[in-house]
Amino acid sequence: MSSPSAGKRRADADVVKLVSKHREVNMINHQRNTFTVRLDGPEETPYEGGIWRVRVTLPDKYPFKSPSIGFVNRIFHPNIDENSGTVCLDVINQTWTALYDLSNIFDEFLPHLLRYPNPLDPMNSNAASLLLHDKDGYDSKVREYVVQFANRDVEATGAGDEAAGAQESDNSSLSEFSDDDVAGMEL
Repeated sequence: MSSPSAGKRRADADVVKLVSKHREVNMINHQRNTFTVRLDGPEETPYEGGIWRVRVTLPDKYPFKSPSIGFVNRIFHPNIDENSGTVCLDVINQTWTALYDLSNIFDEFLPHLLRYPNPLDPMNSNAASLLLHDKDGYDSKVREYVVQFANRDVEATGAGDEAAGAQESDNSSLSEFSDDDVAGMEL
């Protein structure tokens, strides 16, 4: 039996690091390269109290090629496509290096994006326009989306977004992997 590639070992180590930092990670269809990670809205922002599932797909050339990430449940933000959940973030899409890992995305990059949206480079022009011209209206709309699509009740039931609900049945927590599965994740 051949040993896993360096990229596979790195991907496994990054996922284990997320779990060790008490991030909730759910594998999709038991694939180790596609999973969701829970992201809580940063405190003292209109996103506070929100709970999002962020889908992560690791490419074969990870960590030398950036992961593909997108919000599963809806979020109102200038730099996140409201329908697809695609994130516009230079550090992931353009300046990614193998020095970054998944913890950087969930501990630094995404919380920073939620704290400091950039309305001058929008994927959601409605959110960008509202942020530029009516900050209070923007904050109110964000909080409305948090209540409707990203609260604890939505998280518990998987409701609020059809894609999230449909995907929920195919997810499994890392804690559901057998000892043999975990042993296969060489670090």
